[in-house]
Amino acid sequence: MKPLLVVLSSPSGAGKTTIAEDLVGARSDVGRSVSATTRDPRAGEVDGRDYHFLTSAEFARRVTAGDFIESATYGGQRYGTLKAEVDRLRRAGRHALLVIEVAGAREIRRQFPGAVLVFLLPPSGEALVSRLASRETEAAEALRRRLAIASDELGAAREYDYLVVNDDRARAVAEIATILDAESLRVARHENVGGLVGEIRRGIRAAAENLKD
Repeated sequence: MKPLLVVLSSPSGAGKTTIAEDLVGARSDVGRSVSATTRDPRAGEVDGRDYHFLTSAEFARRVTAGDFIESATYGGQRYGTLKAEVDRLRRAGRHALLVIEVAGAREIRRQFPGAVLVFLLPPSGEALVSRLASRETEAAEALRRRLAIASDELGAAREYDYLVVNDDRARAVAEIATILDAESLRVARHENVGGLVGEIRRGIRAAAENLKD
């Protein structure tokens, strides 16, 4: 079976980055695709680990060069998934986990109909506001704009394959892991179903012929 292309989206502050890190830490068959962005690094963020931090000019150049499988603008900054990141994970036989926004997820769905899309919900609106406010990285007006975007994004939840509520961190990770296991068992994802079934049928015939009357 080919490794899965998995999208994890949520409104800002719902915990998708933390859940993604926990999932990758818990499963050796999952790797996170490191997104590219034009925004400045936050305190503690490392280039190449948290994001590929690009200038606006470099981002635009790489879009023109066809280096991205999806890109979108969010909060005035550009974000995108590099083809090289997904190729790196697939070559290693790992499911590629894309932690991206709604606009990017829509593009992935258009290009890759077999991708698995998971939407992460906060436990409540109050919890989402509290998480964003606790960052203390934005003025009140900027925070209000971000919350307005978050409210709009929640309306896209029905476009995804699965919903997971992040009211318990460990449970949310376990539920996404269950989704991956179930998707891996879909008949349509196995390339040699005919061969497997044919081998079993031949075994049945051979064993039946050896039965004594």
